[in-house]
Amino acid sequence: MKRTLLVLTLIAVFATIAACAPAPTPAPTAAPPTAAPKATEAPKPTAAPKPTEAPKPTTAAPAPTATTAPRPTVPPGRVKVEFWFGLGKPLGDVLEAIVMDFNKSQDKYYVDAIYKGGYVDTMNAAIAAYRAGKAPHIVQMFEVGTATMMAAKGAIKPVYQLAQETGWNLDPKIYIPAVRGYYSEGDKMISMPLNSSTPIMYYNIDAFKKAGLDPTKPPKTWAETRAAAKKLVESGATKCGLTFEWPTWIHLENFSALHNIPLATKANGMLGMDAELKFNSDLHIRLLQTLMDMAKEGSFKYGGRDGAATVLFPSGECGIIHASSAARARIQRESKFAWGVTYLPYFDDVPGVPKNSIIGGASLWVMNAPGRTADEYKAIAEFFKYISKPEVDARWHQETGYLPITHAGNDKTKADGYYQKNPGADLPYLQLTRTEPTENSLGLRLGNMPQIRIVVYEEWEKAFQGQQTAKQAMDNAVKRGNEILREFEKTYK
Repeated sequence: MKRTLLVLTLIAVFATIAACAPAPTPAPTAAPPTAAPKATEAPKPTAAPKPTEAPKPTTAAPAPTATTAPRPTVPPGRVKVEFWFGLGKPLGDVLEAIVMDFNKSQDKYYVDAIYKGGYVDTMNAAIAAYRAGKAPHIVQMFEVGTATMMAAKGAIKPVYQLAQETGWNLDPKIYIPAVRGYYSEGDKMISMPLNSSTPIMYYNIDAFKKAGLDPTKPPKTWAETRAAAKKLVESGATKCGLTFEWPTWIHLENFSALHNIPLATKANGMLGMDAELKFNSDLHIRLLQTLMDMAKEGSFKYGGRDGAATVLFPSGECGIIHASSAARARIQRESKFAWGVTYLPYFDDVPGVPKNSIIGGASLWVMNAPGRTADEYKAIAEFFKYISKPEVDARWHQETGYLPITHAGNDKTKADGYYQKNPGADLPYLQLTRTEPTENSLGLRLGNMPQIRIVVYEEWEKAFQGQQTAKQAMDNAVKRGNEILREFEKTYK
């Protein structure tokens, strides 16, 4: 009966996420970032990839599909563990290279890294495998699935428990606070951070100069951002001043963190499933109203949901974009102009701002299965220890563009001279660690967060189309979002 309940829980968990999950931001390449904010000759652009369509809802998980490439032969005597991941090329190549280096670093354990075709495909495969009693040892899950993964108790083994059982002296303090906080319950780490990103501001240096703006002094506040966006358009430097990708992640979740205001009660859900959304505060309404006013004056363009707006910046249409730090490689690859990076803007009349931003990305979860041995869990722990080493973390950061997950990885990157050669590449880390996280800037733990994001999209779009006020949009989003949270609480509490 207990196992049946776990299976049903996982089916509901993954089916909900698969139905609502946003398409991942285009993966950064290992190419070195464009220098910022100093103007440099930008590399020749390549054609912008078409936006990925959101996956269609699934009600039942398909059976795991075999990978097309033949699996490598495991050396005799090794303890083998399976690691299912959803990062495509070229990120997946970097990840597989790191896994193979782990396998070469010792002769007792072997991690078999298997690409499952993206996050949703990986989740569907994991469901089917769990139902068959053959779940992978490690599975990669994106950050907004954290609460739902935690709800599937018994299906996963928390990282802190893995450490206790295997004798791993896990020190959570070596990880960046904003990273470990997202994947922890109190001071106990639940999953292992891997690929983490945070949103920043990119701006067109050439367009700034044409508009008479000083590119060495990019806007810091919302007032300065609006003024710069307006000047870009009025001068004819760009058709649009400001746009942004991933609207809810950047200007709801991160906006709340930067201004130290709650997205929800219970420390944004960290302290219980009975959390209630609170993002219809005066400050949240003020931001939406600012964007609505900017849209009317022509200085802001809503580019659509998820990553749809990303192309508006490298194409030269918009002079400023708020985007993921992981968008850096695409911007470098496609832009015909010099560009720079800086921090996200904030309302400077709010006391104590700005705070640290929060992360996006994914983490690694340990899954249970019948017959799993102590040696297999030991192998998982050794692999997690390996990817947390400063030199490995620094390599991952430098070759992929994702953030270092440890302080030591950042220090190693700095010592390597990487930031000196690539100005601005350290800005995401600096923004994440700008302040010690508060309960409002530690992260989120809200069930069915992908569904809530869609609700916010719908209400904001009505406001941008003039169908309702900013207050009505935020009130409606909170009301509908709380209904989703109550359904989640009813299902899993």
